Amino acid sequence: MKILVTGGAGFIGGNFVHYMLKKYQDYRIICVDSLTYAGNIETLASVMDNPNFRFVKADITDRDAINILFEQEHPDIVVNFAAESHVDRSIENPGVFLNTNIIGTQVLMDACRKYGIVRYHQVSTDEVYGDLPLDRPDLFFMETTPIHTSSPYSASKASADLLVQAYHRTFKLPVTISRCSNNYGPYHFPEKLIPLMIANALNDKPLPVYGTGENVRDWLYVEDHCRAIDLIIHNGRVGEVYNIGGHNEMKNIDIVKIIIESLGKNEDLITYVTDRAGHDMRYAIDPTKIHNELGWLPETMFAEGIKKTIKWYLENKEWWGNIISGDYKDYYDKMYSNR
Repeated sequence: MKILVTGGAGFIGGNFVHYMLKKYQDYRIICVDSLTYAGNIETLASVMDNPNFRFVKADITDRDAINILFEQEHPDIVVNFAAESHVDRSIENPGVFLNTNIIGTQVLMDACRKYGIVRYHQVSTDEVYGDLPLDRPDLFFMETTPIHTSSPYSASKASADLLVQAYHRTFKLPVTISRCSNNYGPYHFPEKLIPLMIANALNDKPLPVYGTGENVRDWLYVEDHCRAIDLIIHNGRVGEVYNIGGHNEMKNIDIVKIIIESLGKNEDLITYVTDRAGHDMRYAIDPTKIHNELGWLPETMFAEGIKKTIKWYLENKEWWGNIISGDYKDYYDKMYSNR
């Protein structure tokens, strides 16, 4: 079995590469990543010499490069993690998000149509549903919840989802889509909430919290997400959408305080900043469908997952230290440009 993983030098994609190589030692994993600012080849350093792994530096919007790769590898399954994903950056520069997240998806699916695949899987987000009110804890996102986007990022992901469904209906492309809640765990780029708070706290720098920090997110440990996608690409029904949620709803401010306490720091580091434009209040996913059909449930509760995550960042300061300093951008050229 050959699996093409796009965005595999990013946070979730990188974890998925490690997960699949460990679980399926007879699979060939081909990783494509353009190594933009959030793609870090150091995440894959430990598997670069694995004979069942290949890394290709390419942009999913580059039709020629993608077609050449399909001609060379003829993947059975494509899992598309590649995306611009930071909401603040999408507000500053929406065009980049539209190009990568929509056009890139089209390029990949066109290659899948041309060369043939068993499954194309689109990794999406619960943000396509918009948000839920804080005073209605009984409400959850379901696969039937209407799309109602709040940012250029979520709009670009929703557009890609609709395009995937259109390719399934029009061209009979065998597709699945998963929409996950906020992930956390190893290799998370330190611009997102949890790794940013850990890195800043360790360096005694201010911990910026939007608004009053009351926004609620459903947190999913990244390895649980990888298990869910593994199940979907092997056993999920073609044409279906599956919601993947962690059953771990937490306020942003409570997460920040947990990290402060775990690291023995002072809450004086918390700095409240002007809220993000169009900031969603609450995300919460109902994962009943994937549980009933594929037997998946999250195994890692937040109390355990955050301890594992903090421990990883303490033990891997060089990884995120290189990102903060900018040195990680030179790592690919130093280590792999002649491979």
